[in-house]
Amino acid sequence: MKMRTAEWVVLAIVIISFILGFVLYDRMPAQMASHWNVRSEVDGFMSRFWGLFLAPIILAGLFLLFLAIPRTDPLKHNMETFRIHFERFMILLFLFLLYLYLLTIAWNLGLRFVMIRLLAPGFAILFFFCGVLLQRAKRNMFIGIRTPWTLTSDLVWDKTHRLGGTLFKIAGVLSLGGIAFPSHAIYFVIAPVLLAALVATVYSYREHVRESREGVSSR
Repeated sequence: MKMRTAEWVVLAIVIISFILGFVLYDRMPAQMASHWNVRSEVDGFMSRFWGLFLAPIILAGLFLLFLAIPRTDPLKHNMETFRIHFERFMILLFLFLLYLYLLTIAWNLGLRFVMIRLLAPGFAILFFFCGVLLQRAKRNMFIGIRTPWTLTSDLVWDKTHRLGGTLFKIAGVLSLGGIAFPSHAIYFVIAPVLLAALVATVYSYREHVRESREGVSSR
């Protein structure tokens, strides 16, 4: 199996995360801070091993999934039309997860900061480029707004993803509000993207109903 450039980049990110875990192992506390609540207060801990290697293991699993998706999708011919955008988004996703891992390490090394304030720009970039990917995605079994109505109609798929892409871009911009208002970050980071997903899902059903009515009336 020949690997593409983006796949090599993602593999490098996975390897870097493992190297960081091994190099920093002796410098970490026995119990590492691993979770922060909406007020950016630590409310969860892990043992040093899992605190350092859970993220790399997850990245490794995601890497295998990244390899599998374009090769196993029954509609792989559709995926090839937007594969470059999928690969760029995956690189961004892995960089974001590495960034989160680095922030966790920094905190456990003794640095103190408002976690959500530093995460908000990452979420903003990720959500915005998720919108870019959605607007370019063609019907497939793994990537996109996969409802029963988008998966059975190219027209419903395209309309839903044009709207969904725009909404996710807006959600990305709104996420930047978490920088200025970290105590209300959930309203800027989480709520907009959940609302975008809900609106796109309802819209896909509405377009399915409209398409069905138009199909009946044209007979």
